[in-house]
Amino acid sequence: MLKSYTEAGQKYGVLELVLEGPKEGNPFRDQWVRGRFVSRSETKEAEGFYDGDGCYRVRFMPSFAEEYTCKVTASWGEEAEAVIPVGEAAPGNHGPVRVANTFHFAYDDGTPFYPVGTTCYVWHLQPEEVREKSYESFAKGPFNKVRFCIFPKHYIYNLKEPKQYPFQIREDSPWKPEDYNAEFFAKAPRTMFGGIEASVGDPEKVWDFEAPNPAYFAAIEEDIKRLGELGIEADLILFHPYDRWGFSKMGVEHENFYLRYLVNRFAAFHNVWWAMANEFDLFRWKTEREWESNAAVVCRQDPYRHLRSIHNCMTMYDHTRAWITHCSLQRIDLYRTAENTEIWRTQYGKPCVLDEIAYEGDLPYGWGNISGEEMTRRFWEAYTRGGYGQHGETFEREDEVIWWSHGGTLHGDSPARIAFLRQIMEENGGYMEPQPAMFDETCVANRGPNAKKDCLLYYYGANRPCRRSFRYPGQTFEVEVIDTWNMTVEAVGQCSGEFTVTLPRRPYMAVRLTRVSGS
Repeated sequence: MLKSYTEAGQKYGVLELVLEGPKEGNPFRDQWVRGRFVSRSETKEAEGFYDGDGCYRVRFMPSFAEEYTCKVTASWGEEAEAVIPVGEAAPGNHGPVRVANTFHFAYDDGTPFYPVGTTCYVWHLQPEEVREKSYESFAKGPFNKVRFCIFPKHYIYNLKEPKQYPFQIREDSPWKPEDYNAEFFAKAPRTMFGGIEASVGDPEKVWDFEAPNPAYFAAIEEDIKRLGELGIEADLILFHPYDRWGFSKMGVEHENFYLRYLVNRFAAFHNVWWAMANEFDLFRWKTEREWESNAAVVCRQDPYRHLRSIHNCMTMYDHTRAWITHCSLQRIDLYRTAENTEIWRTQYGKPCVLDEIAYEGDLPYGWGNISGEEMTRRFWEAYTRGGYGQHGETFEREDEVIWWSHGGTLHGDSPARIAFLRQIMEENGGYMEPQPAMFDETCVANRGPNAKKDCLLYYYGANRPCRRSFRYPGQTFEVEVIDTWNMTVEAVGQCSGEFTVTLPRRPYMAVRLTRVSGS
């Protein structure tokens, strides 16, 4: 029977219909529920999910402010129908992010989206005090996208048990969470990546992979909602290899069962992205065929076509695959990172988001100890080469609460500078495209209908010239000198034809030329 439903919705919000149904056996596996949603402008179907205790939910995200007729059918013969009026979107909700103009992004309503993201792998699994500090940081920080894992993480600085698990433990399981204590980890051998080798043994004997833990996923969906209210996209990492529980070795049938449940549960939230894996090439036991099977499930179950990616360690996936909407990239060289952006754009023909360009911090590992200046430089290099950098922070602390994994409080120098860059992005508007430039500079120019400034932006990175000369016959520009580290914009005035701009002999400088109308 229909237990409840959303009586009035909003465009890009979530409509939900709740049915009461069978509890016997394994309802996750044995039962199904589906919805059909029809308005004047669209017809969509969405599969629901079992939420425990005889509760079945079907969720839908409407794309129009119209009246929807919603019909639900279930495997046990139940049928229900409701008519739901849908009003305009809530302030700040522009819908899902889409690819725009080949190499860039915009929300569904056409509003440009400039990804300025960060990585906090398991922030949502931390104690409540740390989680709330993360929210404070998200609210004050520059980030509009957060990458985090669905599964708990086992890696250096990440050796505690999560408060709950994504699957139900079998009653006859030989493994108990309390077996993994400090003494155990002190004796466990370390891997080459700084993690610790430890395993529950045969995961099939420990977990019921066809019985998700609804409370675990309900907690994540609450974080997705809360991030959405802050205007932040939830870039969900569906698989990762840093694992002692066996979630990375479920086998393709159980992986696809999990993905179906996950997508059915989360897809109706407007701010979801699907990241198939973090460092997929460290799954030595998984074939490309398995990844493609996983991707097919995500595509089939998601009626809203949320953004999809897969992230590398040292070996690139073939980002030309049709299911991949944008490139999620890690640097494959200690230094050369954002400098590859133009190469990757040409190779893959898709937006390039550099989701790991190393982390600002002081860890003893090469991936976790670049300076704030270098992090900021890599962001600007990515932007002026036609891509988008993404942040991470790894300062070793006595409490072992490190932003890159746990969230909490930011301590680095780069976030304020990244906020300044985001301000520049939004001032420029439109789609900034790479332009020919001298060997010691990078340059982008504005393109597209959303451009706020008809401008060129030159960036000089670690170089520190005393002046630069420009030649634009017959054109007049408003000239500005931008100090990307000290976060200042100095107006020089109007210049025409051939002109020289004096610079302060400091690194990390940029020059913006905004064309004067009619020139």
